[in-house]
Amino acid sequence: MAGSGEQAVRSRDRLAAPLADASTGALRAVDGLVAGVYLRSGTPGLLRLSVLAGLPGPLFRPWWRLHVDRPFPVADAYRLGIQVVLPNATETMRRYPQFAAGLPFPFGSVHVPVPVPGGGEPLGVLTVLRPAVPDTADGFPDRELLGRLAGRLGTDLLALAGGDEDGVRWDGEPVGVRPPARVPAQAAVGRFHWDPVTAAVRADDRLCALLGLRPGEFTGTARALAEAVAPADAPRFLAALRDAAAGRQPSAPLVLRARDGTPRLLDLWPRGAGHCGPAVDGVVFHPGPAAADGAADLLPQGVFCLDRLGLIVYANAAAARLAGRARERLLGRDLWDAMPWLAGPPYDDHLRGALLTPDPVHFHARRPAGERDGPGEGDWLAVSVHPGTDLLTCTLAPASRLDPGTEPPQAAHAPPGPAGAASMAPLYRPIALAIALTDAVTARQVSAVVMQELLPAFGGRRLAIYLLQDRHLYLAWETGFPQGFLVPFDGVGLDARIPGVETLTTGRPLFFESMGQLAAAYPGLALDADVGARAFLPLIASGRPVGSCILGFDRPRGFSTEERTVLTALAGLIAHAMERARRYDSEAALARGLQQALLPRRLSAHPRVETAGRYLPGTQGMDVGGDWYDVVEAGDGLALVIGDVQGHGVQAAATMGQLRSAVRAFALGDRPPDEVLSGTNHLLIDLDPGQFASCCYLRLDPVTGRARIARAGHLPPLLRCPEGRVRVLDVPGGVVLGVDPRARYPVTELLLEPGSVLALYTDGLVERPGADIEDGISALGRVLARAGGGAGRRGGRSLAGIADRLTATARFATDRPDDVALLLAALRPAAADGSRTPARDRTAAREPRAPAAPGAAPPCPP
Repeated sequence: MAGSGEQAVRSRDRLAAPLADASTGALRAVDGLVAGVYLRSGTPGLLRLSVLAGLPGPLFRPWWRLHVDRPFPVADAYRLGIQVVLPNATETMRRYPQFAAGLPFPFGSVHVPVPVPGGGEPLGVLTVLRPAVPDTADGFPDRELLGRLAGRLGTDLLALAGGDEDGVRWDGEPVGVRPPARVPAQAAVGRFHWDPVTAAVRADDRLCALLGLRPGEFTGTARALAEAVAPADAPRFLAALRDAAAGRQPSAPLVLRARDGTPRLLDLWPRGAGHCGPAVDGVVFHPGPAAADGAADLLPQGVFCLDRLGLIVYANAAAARLAGRARERLLGRDLWDAMPWLAGPPYDDHLRGALLTPDPVHFHARRPAGERDGPGEGDWLAVSVHPGTDLLTCTLAPASRLDPGTEPPQAAHAPPGPAGAASMAPLYRPIALAIALTDAVTARQVSAVVMQELLPAFGGRRLAIYLLQDRHLYLAWETGFPQGFLVPFDGVGLDARIPGVETLTTGRPLFFESMGQLAAAYPGLALDADVGARAFLPLIASGRPVGSCILGFDRPRGFSTEERTVLTALAGLIAHAMERARRYDSEAALARGLQQALLPRRLSAHPRVETAGRYLPGTQGMDVGGDWYDVVEAGDGLALVIGDVQGHGVQAAATMGQLRSAVRAFALGDRPPDEVLSGTNHLLIDLDPGQFASCCYLRLDPVTGRARIARAGHLPPLLRCPEGRVRVLDVPGGVVLGVDPRARYPVTELLLEPGSVLALYTDGLVERPGADIEDGISALGRVLARAGGGAGRRGGRSLAGIADRLTATARFATDRPDDVALLLAALRPAAADGSRTPARDRTAAREPRAPAAPGAAPPCPP
């Protein structure tokens, strides 16, 4: 295993260089903001981000892995083998609403498959985010150049893998690549460590790169470092090192001059008390023209700079004080390491916005009390991030220093904008709607979500949704329109000249700021009001027409570019949800019919046994699953069976039907429980549906109360004794059905007392994410103990009522992750039907019970 891991690391290192070159080349080609390459991974169907240039890796973590079937542009480019070009946010939201919802910023992007020389499935995808171009622009610039870059990358990667496509894989985290500087002399930073005892200097790679030194060229001495940093100021450099080692740390960074006269800053500090000897750590900083004269060091406001990989390359004294960190714990470190309270939502989104847009970002952040090296100036800080060509300039100020009238936030997740700024809430409506739509599985539920989320966000009062079927639009939902007004438009053909049809056939939204505009554009069209505004949105999912959506407003209103973009994105979300819901509705109708046909309409009966069964689907909208129960006549007794096929849907239900039929056939032949499960196991393996199933089979003799049980990977039954005690039956079992053709299923015998209640159930009733299933079984036992009194006795509680109680209990009936099947059986006493009581039962009260057979579960205690 170690050798395999080392080989994977060497493979990644070998591929990293051409991947980095392709990413930086793509940035130059299209003046991009961010570039990266997705490659195949060792998991079939999964792409992994291999390199990322221009954006810190932690900020792009949600997109490190991507399945080829996801509705994302990278996945489409890979699966279809074509370039996917999205010139701006409007087009991105229209075609890929989920991608736009995660990155709601005004940028364009292009995604180019990395081809295999000679053809075949691509090796990956080269993707670039760049400033947006308007809708009126002719195409996307430099697409051909990006295509050539991707082609050359494919050739280089395959050559490095020795012509083996399987050798071009990526299974680790992405490598961060610093983008090429677009403005010379930008800030850079490097760290070093000096040990005056050994006179050795250790410099990191960034410092060598800053000084223009190749690996191995630096001799590792203080004199060599001084000559490389600032030859003219070498004596001052060495004197500062000796002072720092003696405990006399410079009060401010030392300004030095490089060989070409450009300024460099040197900051030194002694190692902490936990280290032996007078060692010194230092940072060499090339601040660039913005901070060359050290003016930022004199500002009372905190100022620090980040490069495009999130590295802090500059921080003044005020920033260190406000951040609660010594300056040496800021410089040369990642933002998330130096200021961990700025990590995670919503701060990641703010920083992504600053890196992907030209506008500054303002927000508030709370620094926890423990995140300080020394005294601080309050918990709340006002943070501003100003984008730059190669650097982000960030400012910090205590919240108490805000302008009058601006109040600090009440929660870290509610960052206020500058005074007078328009609300940014509409930009995030796609995210809210996408989250709400995840729980909507039917067309009616989708429509209800749209009404609840969309209308309030934009002040609308009227909504109509039409769905396409056989080249006609049929009304699926309406609210707010006069009664009967939309009836004439129900079933209208695609050749009609009305806005609801034309928005779908052209694929473009139509906005009318007044009813007069609508009447002028469509003379003779019946209007539902004289005053108001209307928006007609096409519902198109992955290029397929789904229908159209009409929004009505009671007053005239304009539609800003921002609102039009967001509404277009929302229409894409609605279209995808509607298409999914229509498929779901169709499959659910089929599944419900199949389920009704497969589950027993009635349970076989016996005068001495009362039974009740319940089934609850664990999925909304599709009332079907793989759980089943049954009661079958077996000789002069009854066979009780419960099972759970892996998965949901029609395939699971079909497999369940085949297993149920097999078990019934074996039971009718009165085969022993172990033979029933073994025969069913072989049947499932022969069918090879790619599924497995658990099962519990019990053969009960109602006259004697003797039961024989076998389990195949199923949960143990519960037994409620007549006096009310509930216990879990210790029934040994075998593996689940459909896995091992040689599996054996031991049989356990037990004796049921009259008035006992036996409960067979599936895991959906007791299993919860993050909780021990044993706790769920115990909780079910407690409910059975309370609800099962009098079951099986004349005038006692109905077993059907007990089943309802168990499945309706809030702990088990809400938020079910899986289907639920429950089968109860209660043994009646002989007097209930006048049948002869067995001698064993008559003498049980005065004679000691015989010892249980080996492997048998003991009966309930008297």
